[in-house]
Amino acid sequence: MKTNNNQISKFLSLILRHTPDKIGIQLDENGWVDVSELLHKIKKYQPTLNLKLLKEIVATNDKKRFAFNEDMTKIRASQGHSVSVELAYEAKQPPAFLYHGTVAKFMSAIKENGLLKMNRHHVHLSEDRITATRVGERRGKPIILTVRSGEMHAQGAAFFQSENGVWLTDHVLPEYIEF
Repeated sequence: MKTNNNQISKFLSLILRHTPDKIGIQLDENGWVDVSELLHKIKKYQPTLNLKLLKEIVATNDKKRFAFNEDMTKIRASQGHSVSVELAYEAKQPPAFLYHGTVAKFMSAIKENGLLKMNRHHVHLSEDRITATRVGERRGKPIILTVRSGEMHAQGAAFFQSENGVWLTDHVLPEYIEF
């Protein structure tokens, strides 16, 4: 993605995940917003964004952060919302192990409380160590935790998978984490 596209993508993440009211839009209960309304209201902040560029950003975003509905009239963030939305993902059986990238400053809290969703709707987990490493690197030297997700699921924990492959769950207790 070109630098400008990257800036627009970050702004879209902010709007579609956390502060839709910043540009005067409202997400529906499933996080969707009408594409034409988004493009109209975002012009003040991102004047170069048009439908063609929006489609390019959605298609080329390396983390697949955004999704269109089937007829491409609506758009939403795939996950990571701090605003109240119901993404309507169906529960799924996870692989035996999933991974979480973090940094040293959070380790004592994680050892005590496990992985908490904090201000998001879910805890985010990755299917592979490479992705978890990239997530952890955003905050410093990454530490990769292995989550015994198959065991958690067998004990009744619900797991969901977003459109971009991120695994989601409500809470990971410390006893299911390999430190």
